[in-house]
This record gives sequence, structure tokens and C-alpha cells, in this order.
Amino acid sequence: MDKVTRYASEQGVVIFSKSSCCLCYTVTILFRDLGVQPRVYEIDHDPECREIEKALVRLGCSAPVPAVFIGGKLVGSTNEVMSLHLSGSLVPLIRPYQAQPSAI
Repeated sequence: MDKVTRYASEQGVVIFSKSSCCLCYTVTILFRDLGVQPRVYEIDHDPECREIEKALVRLGCSAPVPAVFIGGKLVGSTNEVMSLHLSGSLVPLIRPYQAQPSAI
């Protein structure tokens, strides 16, 4: 659990993912389309994958992946992220982490 907590607070938006998970890919692309470059941890490349999955579920994630953290706090999985997006509540949460356009 310490590893999950440490990783989740390393960057503004963190996604725990698996390389073969299409929903993980979709959530990652959503954040990129919204101007955020999330830190993506592919847990299936980690020898402690099973422990990380268990820790994410213990933290309250409905599914182990994707598990999305914003500002170090668990937002949830695909359903929670999409619900926030559709209600217009996601952009205010990620605004501090969006890339600022360059002034020309």
C-alpha cells in the first residue's frame, strides 16, 4: 500500500493501468485530450502487480485498473471518471494540472 500511496502523490494526475486494458487506454486518452499528461503506471510490468491490485481495491477502487488519482486522492475507476466528465466536474479537478498554452 505504501508503494501505491507514494506513486499516487508523485504527480498531479496518476493512473494505475495494465498494458492490455482498453478502458485504461481510454481513460488515459481522455486526460491527454483534456490537456493533462498523466503519470501512467503499468502495474502488469511490476513484479508486485498482485499486491498493487489488492491495495487499490482496499483503498476503495471498484476495479483494480484503471485507478485514477488526482492531487494524490483516489477518484476511482472508469465509471467514476466518466461520470465526473459528463457532469462537468472533471475539468475543474484537473485544471491545476493542465498544460498552459504558450503565448506567441
